[in-house]
Amino acid sequence: MELSATVLTDPAWLADDLRRARRLHGPADPVVLGTIRWYSVSSVLVAPALEPWVHTGVARDPSLDAVTLDVTDDGRFLDAYSSRTLGTDPGDLGAALVRAVDGAVTAFSQTSGASARALWAVAVDSIANRLLWTGSTTGDTHGARRMADELVEHMARAARDVPGCVWNGSPRPRFTTVGERPVVRRSSCCLIYEAPTTLGAKCVSCPRQSPADRERRLRTLLGP
Repeated sequence: MELSATVLTDPAWLADDLRRARRLHGPADPVVLGTIRWYSVSSVLVAPALEPWVHTGVARDPSLDAVTLDVTDDGRFLDAYSSRTLGTDPGDLGAALVRAVDGAVTAFSQTSGASARALWAVAVDSIANRLLWTGSTTGDTHGARRMADELVEHMARAARDVPGCVWNGSPRPRFTTVGERPVVRRSSCCLIYEAPTTLGAKCVSCPRQSPADRERRLRTLLGP
């Protein structure tokens, strides 16, 4: 089903979404469930703006009232699209992303009890991943990394004008290389390993494992 992304700031909808998450992931703490859900939706939310920006230089509008989410009945976020063109100015894109992300982060934090700073870190990693994934389809991952640095600089400036925004420009996107492949060096954790249905199962890129284990697992996934 399709839903306006404005639901991400609706306390009643978010409370229902936590119940859907509990059915999917088991009876975990609301902080865990809220973080898992935000990890999923944040990547989908920023994609409609960032992917065309990488491909064409023209961003779509990431504002919540411009974005429509494709959500399954059990609450999984599949895709999203934006109904408005934003333009070519990375400053405009950075400001719009900050407003959209901060509105959703604030609501998720209030509903689940998850730290707004932790949720912002998840969003920054989602932005970095989306840019890198899209850059890999064009064969220009170095360009995507430069775009990430430029965009987050504009976002950091815009965040100063958003009342109550807890993100002050840190953390920022971090990248490293595994073999010959660039990857995001995540600063955030989705907490999926704390959910009953996936207890102990950490993501391949999870920052809550030793650097050696992370590199070994990434090499196994991505190849030498």
